[in-house]
Amino acid sequence: MDDKDFPFLAEKGDGTLISVHVQPKAAKNEFCGLFQGRLKVRVCAPPVEGEANRQCIILLAQVLGISKSEISLARGAQSRQKTFLVSKPVDFVREKLEKAGLAA
Repeated sequence: MDDKDFPFLAEKGDGTLISVHVQPKAAKNEFCGLFQGRLKVRVCAPPVEGEANRQCIILLAQVLGISKSEISLARGAQSRQKTFLVSKPVDFVREKLEKAGLAA
C-alpha cells in the first residue's frame, strides 16, 4: 500500500496521528470512506459531553486491535474535524487499517 492510500495518517514521534471527520447521531457506528482527506466515522453517540469522541476512540481501538488507553484525542474536542493520537507506529496502524479495508 502506498502512503497516498492513507492520506489521513501522519507519523508523530513513536505514534501515529489519524485525521477523522465525525458524523454524530448516526444510525450505527461505522467507518465510511474518506471525507475531505480524512477518515469518515459515523457514531451513534450525540456530540454532548464528549460522548462522540469516546465512541470514536472505541471504534478505532476495535479496528486496530489495541486498548482504548492507547488512543487519545489530540485536536478537535468540539469539532467534527478531529485528530487522534495512537501510541503505535504508523506502519502498524496502516497494516491494521488495510486489513480492515479502510484504504482510500
